[in-house]
Amino acid sequence: MKAMILAAGRGERMRPLTDDTPKALLRIGGQTLIEHHIHTLVQAGFHELVINHAHLGEQIVAALGDGNAYGVEIRYSPETPPALETGGGIFNALPLLGDDPFLVLNADIWTDFPLAELPDRIEGLAHLVLVDNPEHHPHGDFSLSAGRVSQHGPAMLTFSGIGVYSPGLFEDCTPGAFPLAPVLRQAMDDGRVSGEHYQGSWFDIGTPERLEAVNRVVINMQ
Repeated sequence: MKAMILAAGRGERMRPLTDDTPKALLRIGGQTLIEHHIHTLVQAGFHELVINHAHLGEQIVAALGDGNAYGVEIRYSPETPPALETGGGIFNALPLLGDDPFLVLNADIWTDFPLAELPDRIEGLAHLVLVDNPEHHPHGDFSLSAGRVSQHGPAMLTFSGIGVYSPGLFEDCTPGAFPLAPVLRQAMDDGRVSGEHYQGSWFDIGTPERLEAVNRVVINMQ
């Protein structure tokens, strides 16, 4: 299974840190966010990666190259700023991802989720990893019941930014910028999104304050 790392975001809430550095190259525990993901993916058996980029994307390409230094093959999906949003970015990269289900993860998270345990075959169109709601997102995104994800339910959880998608999820989409959430919600209404609840370490790194806080946590874990 191939994997895609979403690294095209402008990182507005991370300014001024992202004025001169793409968010994916900010550091946690001595390595960049995107390097953490690459090392985790390699350990999980992933060796073919796709990375999209827009804002200061040339820095990401310069830092990672073809991936040989990490034991992977990296192919890039460049986007002319402004970026294509999550849905549009994945859709734009579909020619690089192939016909089988693929893993997508956000560059701006830090987690110890065991990626090797994700299903490489899914019954529906998507399989999402959900986590407990963080303080900054108390109402969550989706509900999980009996392995199925829905828009609403008694116990809402937060989407982790980790998912396995079938190319068929995007069959009705057209090129351009669009968010992923409406596409997922339609698939949920059709009963075609599975999921799981992860209760290990997971952090959304959306602000300089959260970056600093996660750095303290990760350093203490090392």
